[in-house]
Amino acid sequence: MPPPYPRRGPAPPQFTGPRYNEFIQSQKVRVIDENGENLGVMYTREAFEQAQGVGLDLVEISPNSDPPVAKFLDIGRFKYEAQKKANEQRKKQKTQEIKEIKMRPNIDDHDYDTKMKKVFEFLEDGDKVKVTMRFRGREMAHGELGMAVLRRVQEQTAETAKVEAHPRMEGRQMLMVLAPK
Repeated sequence: MPPPYPRRGPAPPQFTGPRYNEFIQSQKVRVIDENGENLGVMYTREAFEQAQGVGLDLVEISPNSDPPVAKFLDIGRFKYEAQKKANEQRKKQKTQEIKEIKMRPNIDDHDYDTKMKKVFEFLEDGDKVKVTMRFRGREMAHGELGMAVLRRVQEQTAETAKVEAHPRMEGRQMLMVLAPK
């Protein structure tokens, strides 16, 4: 009994890196040997045979140039080194996060000092700090108290941070964003 649907062959390999050996599509390539010497422009088939003679692969280094540049390399080693280089770049990258500090307009001095310690800590780590002033009930009528606290924060962080977004009201809260200098 035949299968209910036609069977498919294996899927073609997915390319994640440069084309190499028989996967190079152009007719001619500019060839560089394993020592870095330019061998000139030759047919891809001929260059592929020369690379096999040396025991290496023909790897397309610069596919967008005319003609494409190909080099005699070990493809496994080339991909491994490219992956290591990409991982190193990712490690060195520093992402800047936005940390949030919430306060109230009638905050006590000790609570304020504790929050400010965290603000300085975040700024030293290179993160932005969003200072949120929350208003509840009758505090909404006294926005100037919240503004005074935010001005105090701004003055204390003047040497280490610049104000990226000045204090503004959004509903029941007042926001200000500080970024490290």
